[in-house]
Amino acid sequence: MPNNEKELNCYLLDQLELIERLELVAQNGDNEAVLKQLMLEKKFVERKLYQKSPLTDTP
Repeated sequence: MPNNEKELNCYLLDQLELIERLELVAQNGDNEAVLKQLMLEKKFVERKLYQKSPLTDTP
């Protein structure tokens, strides 16, 4: 959950970018392309989700 307005805005902008990319693929009417793009976007989200936070990284 975002802690402040800046984090929330970043989260919302990321989601908006995702929707815009999927809209571009969907305009072709190619469901296979949309599914491929969704799998790619899921990887991007998972990559961000599983990153170690620099604040909790202690030597």
